[in-house]
Amino acid sequence: MIEVGTKKFWRGTLALMIGSFMIFANVYVTQPLLPMIADEFAVSALQASASFTITTLTLGISLLFYGPISDALGRKGIMVMTMLGITLTTACLALVQQYEYLLLLRALQGFFLAGLPAIAVAYLGDEYSSEALMVAVGLYISGNTLGGIGGRLIGGFAGEWLGYTATFAVMAAISFICLLIFYVLLPASQHFQPNPLRLGEILSNMKRHLLNRRLITCYLIGGLSFFIFINQYSYVTFVLEAAPYHLSAKYIGLLFLTYLSGTVGSAMSGKLAKRWPQAHIMMLGTGIFMLGSCVTLGESLWLIILGLLINSFGFFLCHSTASSFVSRHAKQAKASASSLYLVFYYLGASSGGFYLDPFWQMNGWTGVIFGSWIILGIVLMAQLSLLRYQAKSSQPLAKL
Repeated sequence: MIEVGTKKFWRGTLALMIGSFMIFANVYVTQPLLPMIADEFAVSALQASASFTITTLTLGISLLFYGPISDALGRKGIMVMTMLGITLTTACLALVQQYEYLLLLRALQGFFLAGLPAIAVAYLGDEYSSEALMVAVGLYISGNTLGGIGGRLIGGFAGEWLGYTATFAVMAAISFICLLIFYVLLPASQHFQPNPLRLGEILSNMKRHLLNRRLITCYLIGGLSFFIFINQYSYVTFVLEAAPYHLSAKYIGLLFLTYLSGTVGSAMSGKLAKRWPQAHIMMLGTGIFMLGSCVTLGESLWLIILGLLINSFGFFLCHSTASSFVSRHAKQAKASASSLYLVFYYLGASSGGFYLDPFWQMNGWTGVIFGSWIILGIVLMAQLSLLRYQAKSSQPLAKL
């Protein structure tokens, strides 16, 4: 098994971070462009957001496919092929002139984008020791945050300078470079044990995961947290594009540098998990997220930025801990278990905008934060239930 600090540990972890960067840069590249897309195609804020949510929807559904396939056929080859598919669809997006085709290609892109997230943590579970897994998952998810930042910066700056279509050409070139580096760096699987691809067994494994109270609770925690987190960012772009801020696309793109605090939160999660039960760490992350949401209600631009920094740290501390929790507690078919977590996670992203839109229509950003607190309160109750499961268990939760 790969241990912390070895050459293979750093090669594999760096490869997955770069792959993660590529995935999430492509997911989020349209987010700072939403006001521009709304103006270009004469659509509403909610309709413009579909260029993002359609991708997360198909990504989430496709995760159900890649987990079982990788349990049967292996990890690295599938990740490489789906990354190639992403690069090609991103290049095609640079040629689009009609909004309907933009949505169609973004939906297809979501299918390919699911490949690496569905498999990466399972790859780590196969090849890394238990201690190395906790550290690597935190670092891997920090690549998610860097990809989220990078995609939005690319979208913001390239969009303002070159237009939304050329932005996809830039993103395709970056994706190709990331694909090459990933292929060279990632060690081949040494401990993967293939399972025959049987539909009955796949459904049985998924049923087993969904009936596991700890896992389903963790799935809901991840899904509902992302349900709020990512859609807050979509609505805040419209806040900052309007009076009194009047920020352009490139400055809205810079706003997503607040994800850097999430990179720190993700990286810290593995170290904290060595000292405290993971349910406590999730609760801490959600509490910080709720605090940051309140801070964004300040009228000053700097208070909004501070609140988003706090939000990002808290959310990613919770998310990276929850992701690691699932991998540690799934006794078999780990890729399927991790895939189900991400299904809930991305379905949350694709539906949160519909939940928050009535709050936005009624009371603007204040309404969005009120709606956010309702859901985050439910998340806290779910995390508390994990502590109750711990009290009923014969062993501490963190050591199971």
